[in-house]
Amino acid sequence: MNNIALSKFLLHVGDSQLVLAQRLAEWCGHAPELEIDIALANIGLDLLGQSRNFLTLAGEYEAEKRDEDQLAYFRNEREFFNLLLCEQPNGDFAQTIVRQWLMDHYHLLLMTSLSKSAVAEIAALAIKSLKEVKYHIRFSTSWMERLSLSTAEAHQRVQQALDNLWRFSAELFELTAEEYVLVEQGLISDLSNEKSQWDKTIAEELKRFELTVPVNGAYRRGAKQGLHTEHLGYLLAEMQAIQRTYPEMTW
Repeated sequence: MNNIALSKFLLHVGDSQLVLAQRLAEWCGHAPELEIDIALANIGLDLLGQSRNFLTLAGEYEAEKRDEDQLAYFRNEREFFNLLLCEQPNGDFAQTIVRQWLMDHYHLLLMTSLSKSAVAEIAALAIKSLKEVKYHIRFSTSWMERLSLSTAEAHQRVQQALDNLWRFSAELFELTAEEYVLVEQGLISDLSNEKSQWDKTIAEELKRFELTVPVNGAYRRGAKQGLHTEHLGYLLAEMQAIQRTYPEMTW
């Protein structure tokens, strides 16, 4: 077993969940309605819990044996491997919903795939996460439908958000050479096989919402190389501020 490659893959999963949770936390107290405020906060907490589990497991496979807090608070942006889609700003409510909807459909296929892992701990975490992901999809899909099929302005905002975010969807199901070795060992499934299903589902749903797949295509990559957009640095600066100011502080 290639522990280094497996640890890096688990960091990729955990980092994506952590960064997306942080983005959702930014809505706390600012959402359009109290019910939405609570829903986004709860989804963020679900993702944070999933992230904690995957980061803890990633630390167990790396040489440094760092715990979840060390991995979350004491790495810089080049050491994070989260998907670029997760770190994009909330923008308006439509952009947050589109980002969440794209990620929810990705998470459903990811966790379904990981539930078949030969590593018992990974399979167990994926099965547990699936229960939450299914709720997340119901929430984001209901709002995609509500916004896109309502007023002309709401429809235009959803389409604009989709056009802005689509370029970051290229890397969702791409694997590195090291990860293909993990596939051969049965530690993870070949996620690239899930892309066609994701494309099909997204296209069918967009047609139902009277939206169109962006013509510019998906092209931005860099997550697994630690190459991010300018937004991640600002997000980490806020998220890590207290621990970096007062290292090893406890409540």
